[in-house]
Amino acid sequence: MNTGSGLRNIVLVHGAFVDGSTWRAVYDLLTRDGYHVAVVQNPTLSLQGDAAATRLIVEAQDGPVVRVGHSYGGAVITEAGTHDKVMALVYIAAFAPDKGESVRTFNGDPNAPGSPLVSVPGGFLFQERLGFHNSFGADLPTADAAFMADAQVPFAVEAMDEPVTDPAWRSKPSSYLIATEDRMIAPSAQRAMAQRAGATTVEVAASHAVYMSQPAQTAALIRQACI
Repeated sequence: MNTGSGLRNIVLVHGAFVDGSTWRAVYDLLTRDGYHVAVVQNPTLSLQGDAAATRLIVEAQDGPVVRVGHSYGGAVITEAGTHDKVMALVYIAAFAPDKGESVRTFNGDPNAPGSPLVSVPGGFLFQERLGFHNSFGADLPTADAAFMADAQVPFAVEAMDEPVTDPAWRSKPSSYLIATEDRMIAPSAQRAMAQRAGATTVEVAASHAVYMSQPAQTAALIRQACI
């Protein structure tokens, strides 16, 4: 239970292909403990646009904030986390690029053989529908994964390619949850990014959708960052 000591405001930032509703289980656990939790809805059209959307939510909070990002949301909190209200960063199976790096730096070519990503006209990406369950959340119920595959949000190639300009993890304390069964971001890449950021690290045997399949362990790391 949050007794009033430490940080009480938490801002959750989703990744590509999904929306903020995927944070619901984590949101419920944290709000039940007395934290004030806000959820960003990223347009996922550009990194700078998503960083701006996130800053708006941070500015609306009544005090210091812990900012949490999953997947591409990690790039967003890296870019927007230098905001004065942000006291700490939490990466959940997320990208933590350095200056000049982008999501593509770690995720490679979406058109490469075996990639779960599909390019569509207009400069957007989707995840291949039939493979969504296996690639994004193999430990999610089949029906949930099927719904998410059919409810995908287009991810702009521009957002994947846009580099970080001022990585917040270089000036803010960070934590990182590594999903050891992740098929979207290699666990080895997650460990390397966490180590580079000097992050407090935990490992959870879960898929890329660890914040949905293991919300209690996700919430536990976020609570720790609030102390």
